[in-house]
Amino acid sequence: MTGRQDVVIIGGGHNGLVCAFYLARKGLKVRILERRGVVGGAAVTEEFHPGFRNSVASYTVSLLQPRVIRDMRLHERGLRIVERPISNFLPLADGGYLKLGGGLERTQAEFRRFSAADADALPAYYDALEGVADVLRDLALKIPPNAGGGLIELLKAAAQGRKVAIAGLPAQRDILDLFVKSARTFLDGWFEHEAIKAAFGFDAVVGNYASPDTPGSAYVLLHHVFGEVNGKKGAWGHAIGGMGAITQAMRAACEEHGVAIETDSAVEKLIVDGGRAVGVRTADGAEHMAPVVASNVGPGLLYRKLIDQADLDADFRHRMKGFRAGSGTFRMNVALSELPNFAALPGEGEHHRSGIIIAPTLDYMDRAFTDARIHGWSKAPIVEMLIPSTVDDSLAPPGQHVASLFCQQFAPELPDGRSWDDEREAAADHIIATVEAHAPGFAKSVVGRQILSPLDLERTFGLVGGDIMHGHMALDQLWAARPILGHGDYRGPIRGLYMCGAGSHPGGGVTGAPGHNAAQAILADRGLGRFFGG
Repeated sequence: MTGRQDVVIIGGGHNGLVCAFYLARKGLKVRILERRGVVGGAAVTEEFHPGFRNSVASYTVSLLQPRVIRDMRLHERGLRIVERPISNFLPLADGGYLKLGGGLERTQAEFRRFSAADADALPAYYDALEGVADVLRDLALKIPPNAGGGLIELLKAAAQGRKVAIAGLPAQRDILDLFVKSARTFLDGWFEHEAIKAAFGFDAVVGNYASPDTPGSAYVLLHHVFGEVNGKKGAWGHAIGGMGAITQAMRAACEEHGVAIETDSAVEKLIVDGGRAVGVRTADGAEHMAPVVASNVGPGLLYRKLIDQADLDADFRHRMKGFRAGSGTFRMNVALSELPNFAALPGEGEHHRSGIIIAPTLDYMDRAFTDARIHGWSKAPIVEMLIPSTVDDSLAPPGQHVASLFCQQFAPELPDGRSWDDEREAAADHIIATVEAHAPGFAKSVVGRQILSPLDLERTFGLVGGDIMHGHMALDQLWAARPILGHGDYRGPIRGLYMCGAGSHPGGGVTGAPGHNAAQAILADRGLGRFFGG
């Protein structure tokens, strides 16, 4: 048994690091136990082919909370984020292309090549989206009210809903649309051209095992636009040195405040005594005792594998069986001898420094999801390619490049008893061929690759069903109902147990918000000052 500490945190992902930092800054003795040999969870940079490094899983920056960046002094610790010159580049089926981003006027000019009406509609669309995104930004660092918590929680709900209440009827309609409509229905109300709808609709299927026709998918679109980079709302960027630069800076901030971090230390079981969490046991038999345990792993992993079912009440067990996780994501990193040359836009250009989206229509995205449900993976998959070495020469040898391939609609579990262990290579070949169809010569330029099927993502990072969000981002699993109603305030169903990962509000992405908010809940319960942001 190790010496006692005030808090043990299960998992050293970015939210676990954020939670540990805020607790340690208040004087608590905190220990992080991380299963892998490096902290950072899915936000890590590793060499995957000799001389080639890349962000292994999480790969781009926008949602990381400015308060977290400021409080942890991440920029002072070396973090530098470079913005994309444009957001996205979409090669189209007819041989053309569409660029998105670079400012309103520039995007409108691009849209006029396809539809004057869509170009004219764009400012109002951005205003509507930004108005709802502001509501999300306002809620992101607030602890949701807890159902059944009495008058105090009722007042908290009223306070958090005030921004919606005073927003006015048009904004309230936008909020309703984005929370309940499908992405297609929402976008059909704004635009007429299929390529333009695809440019926005892609965000609705990122990390979301669903069709753009699935009710509620419009919210996932919204979730991906409420971030910012270097003070610019809605922008996306690249962390120099990869995503590991973020989490290594976070580690330094934690250690400066005395946080003990143990890697290669896999938590196997939550220790419960008298209905209270009192510590954890690791795979090597070591016990780490503390009056507070905070879990940075997803709810599916925590409540189905790390806790004895007898320690959970029957209704909670029943509800947790219904918790949905599994994002259908297939992730690859490839080492390239040269930049891909796109038939739609030959030669090197700003499009190589943007998100390159192979998903030209919403129908294409719908078919990809249907294929995955029936066959296990799509005949024509959705692929987003980023080439970070175009802005960060630390990742690849001179003249060569690394690319992230973030691919959607690969079933978390293959049908007919098939295994991803047997089909991962064939799926990877299919993804390469999908890019090759738009960038001839791409396949020959691949000199090395790292494959992470949904099963690999679960084994490597503990992401149940390969779910990068730690659970579906649907209306019944958001805000006060994330992971389930009655435990949306980061407090688990066992006294002394807290949740600080993306399976809690506000959900997935490299945000740091769940870690921040969970720390404030813990500090409030221990009487260590008024928690902020809640």
